[in-house]
Parts: sequence; C-alpha cells; structure tokens
Amino acid sequence: MLNYKVPVEGSVFSALFLGFSAAMLGISGFESSANYVEEQEAGVFPKTLRNMWVVVTVFNPLIAFLALAIIPLHIIESNQDALLSHMASISGGNWLSILVGIDAALVLSGAVLTSFVGVGGLMERMALDRILPKFLLKKNKSGSSYLIYSLFFILCVSILLATKGNLAKLAGVYTIAFLSVMVLFGLGNMMLKINRAKLPRPERSSWLGLAVAILAVMVAMAGNILLNPSYLAIFTEYLIPTLIVIFFMLYRTYIFRGFLDILSYIFPERGQLFKTLNLHTKKLLAAINRQQFVFFTNHDDVATLNKVMLYIKNNEPTRILKIVAVVNEEHTVTPNLKKDIEVLNRAYPDIHIHFIEEEGVFGPEKIKELSKRWGIPTNFMFIGSPGDKFPYKIQELGDVRLII
Repeated sequence: MLNYKVPVEGSVFSALFLGFSAAMLGISGFESSANYVEEQEAGVFPKTLRNMWVVVTVFNPLIAFLALAIIPLHIIESNQDALLSHMASISGGNWLSILVGIDAALVLSGAVLTSFVGVGGLMERMALDRILPKFLLKKNKSGSSYLIYSLFFILCVSILLATKGNLAKLAGVYTIAFLSVMVLFGLGNMMLKINRAKLPRPERSSWLGLAVAILAVMVAMAGNILLNPSYLAIFTEYLIPTLIVIFFMLYRTYIFRGFLDILSYIFPERGQLFKTLNLHTKKLLAAINRQQFVFFTNHDDVATLNKVMLYIKNNEPTRILKIVAVVNEEHTVTPNLKKDIEVLNRAYPDIHIHFIEEEGVFGPEKIKELSKRWGIPTNFMFIGSPGDKFPYKIQELGDVRLII
C-alpha cells in the first residue's frame, strides 16, 4: 500500500487534499495500454480505458472502506507496507492472506514485464527520432534491443541501491514519475489539438476534460511532494542526467560547432592535439549533415513547403532533402510545384533540395520500397497531416513522421 504517515491533526480540507493526492496513485496502470496502442485492433484502446476506470471506481473505494471498517487507524499506519495481506488475515484467515500475497507477486511480475516492454518501445522510438543515441538500436540475433533493456535493468538496480531498498522512497520516486507522465499525456493531447487539429483520430477529448484532468493530476503531484519532499531530490537526480543527454542529442550540431570555436581559441598555434580533435569533430558533423531526409507531396503549395523547410532548418541537422511526388493516372503533380521548389532552392541555399517524381501508389509498400532503394530509414521520411479521405492510418505507414 501507500507509504504515508497518518496525520494526527488538521482540517477537513487538508485531509481531503492529502487523501486525494495519495488516492490518485490508484489509477496506476492507465499508461500501460498506451504502450500497446499500435498493436491493438480498432476500438480496443477506449475499451481498455473504460474497463480500467470501472475496476478503479469499484475496487479502490471499496478497499479503503473495508480497511477503515475492519482495522483501527493506528494499525493501518503500522501495516501499510502489506495492508491488503493484513486485512485478508483478519477478515478471512491465514489462507486468504497467502492468496493475496500470491496475487500480489503475480501482479508485480506483470508490472515488471510491462515496464520493460513499455520502456523498450519508448526508448527505441526516441533513438529512432535521434532524441537518444543511435547505438541503443543495436539488436541481437533474435531482434531484441538488448542495450536498451540492459540499460533499463541497470537503472532499476541503481534506484534500488540509491534508496537502500526503502519501500517508502521507492514509492515516492514512482509517485512523482507516474504523475509526471500523466500530466504529459494531457499536455501532449493539447498539442495534438493545436498542431494536428485535422489529423484523423478515432477518439477525441474535450478541452474542458483535458484541463480538469491536468489540473487534478498537478494538484495530486503537489500533495505528494508536500507529503514527502525528500523524494523529489531522488527523482531529480535521475531526471537531470537524462535531460542532459536529450539536450545534447537535440543540439549536438551546435555543440560541435561551439567546440570547434573553443578549440581555435585554446590552441592558437594549431598543434597536433588541435588537429586531431578538430578533424574528429568535423567528421562527426559531416556524418550528421550527410543524412538525407524525404518529404512526400504532390499538391502542396509554396507556403506549406516553406513550413517544411523551416522545420528541417530548425529541427534537423541535414543539408539534403528529397521532395518526392508519387504519381499515377489518378494523382499527378500540380503545375506550380516544380517552380515552388526552385524558389525554395534559392531561399535555402544551405539545404540541397532534390525533386523526384516516383511512379506508383503512395502507401506503406511504396515507403518501404523507397527506404530500401535509397538506404534512408523510414523515420527520416515525413508527410504532412493527412485529410479525412486518406486511406491509411498513420501507424500503417511505419515510422514515417508528421511535421505539419
């Protein structure tokens, strides 16, 4: 159960506030369904959320009511690490306590498994999008990203050692991390509404619902931090190094260029050490800039294409862009597209734009074909936001990304 001290005094408001903050952790598990959303059949995702809501709504208040009805408050505090097992022992005997313990072990095993699956998919996606280092994508013979799972295992062990196995501290770190993820889910949904308003989607959340949900989770997070402020420090010790790695990956070209300027300032005489570091840094920059990107279009105007160029310029290190139009009898290139691309070539001299007309039908198979032929991973390919008549779901296109 939750590791919180029972207050001996305080107002009704403070009791409701702290109780709400602690109870918010009872929704843990809602993020698990999102880890498998791409593998789920159409319509399954909202059903999983509905079923979890039903379970939480029924069982969580019922368990709390039974605890208060069966066990004195001071006994609850002294047995909070295994409260359900203690309740089972009092209400049903030793056999029920053992059964609850077995069930807890099975649930914990499932939670560990889903955490590895979820983190593995997340880190692989982040590595594909160049937010984490590319070497994490190395796979073994069975196709598993072993470096990601090994790193996550080491991270879990390090947290265990840092907290010295203290359940309260472990629960505190998990609390802040989990509620932070819930807030980011809501903020991400808001960003989709703003930046991808026309993107087809089976389910939509209202602005009011999102605002209430984010506010509620933030209140719960504040309450948990007030209950255990020391646990925030442990969470921050892991958050800051992670953010440093992500910051480096996002701005590594600027960091390398700054490093070259620093080298020139430190080594005005251009000695051997300067030459070695300078050459190695320039090779890294060249390798980053050589990566080609692909944008698929056949009807976008110059204003839309200019947004694409601005995105590439501001967010990607590449200097080579292929603008590809997949044409056939039904889909042809608009007359002004080539002229618009010529204008962009003059407007962005640092980026080499290649316009290619490709025969065929745009879809998952064509994307895979071009990726294999050009040696460009699909996560380096972009499309604009499709309309309601687009025949494919976004997840069917593989790792292709939306940028406008």
